[in-house]
Amino acid sequence: MYEILDFDANFAAYSEKWMQMNQKKFKNIEQMEDAMPEVYMRWLNSPAAFLMGETPAMYFTKYNNASELVRWVIEYENADVPVPDPLLERISDLGARAVNALMNAAGNSENTAQTRITCLNLLKETDAGEKPMEMCLDMIDRREEDDELADVAAELLSNMGKAVVMPILERFEEVTDEAKETYLDVLCNYPGDDRIYKALIDAFITHDDKKALYASFIGKLGDDRAVDILKDALSLPEISYLDYLEIRNAVEMLGGTVEGDREFAGDPYYETLKNA
Repeated sequence: MYEILDFDANFAAYSEKWMQMNQKKFKNIEQMEDAMPEVYMRWLNSPAAFLMGETPAMYFTKYNNASELVRWVIEYENADVPVPDPLLERISDLGARAVNALMNAAGNSENTAQTRITCLNLLKETDAGEKPMEMCLDMIDRREEDDELADVAAELLSNMGKAVVMPILERFEEVTDEAKETYLDVLCNYPGDDRIYKALIDAFITHDDKKALYASFIGKLGDDRAVDILKDALSLPEISYLDYLEIRNAVEMLGGTVEGDREFAGDPYYETLKNA
């Protein structure tokens, strides 16, 4: 079943032929590029020789087994051939029927990171509900500093709503700083729990290199108890102009006011704006 057909290469050949035949109809390359979405749709819905006369848009619609379709994605990734959009769309169209297969593939550490990310992104488009929650939490707990898999897991977690708050808080103190940062990015959308406020304030105070980031989280949380703490930070001698702007913005989001402005002579961003 798992025949690896290169849809992208076929479209590239189709579009190149189309450009050769139609180049005189356009004034410049930009106009031709603007026409590409229409060309792509025409290709999707035209019988293709490499598919034995089937159209690319409909090729995968005859398959209904989610496990087999997800396995097909894995085979494409392993072969280093771009996964066809119509294959991804077919899995997405299966909705809740594809959730278990996608979770199995996303949670399997033997699959490539890109395969797991693809499956997480597909889970965002299905009726997965809270089923992937524990898997996403585990991915974030183990995250590294630059970890796209954990980032996508956090996006999926954010889609689950307030149900994620307690599970995150229960493990928050036991995880790495990298995981805490990711969790706070999620938790700042849910005001009302004092533990979230205190964790954000602690992170803001103790992370001099991430003042702007944590100020933005505090602003989103909307707890005006933070105004004085943020305003005090505006006078710190070591903050950058970008930090200053983000902290001031958070103060204003919380209903506070900032009188006057600071000079940041020598700060590259400040000097660029000043001389613009």
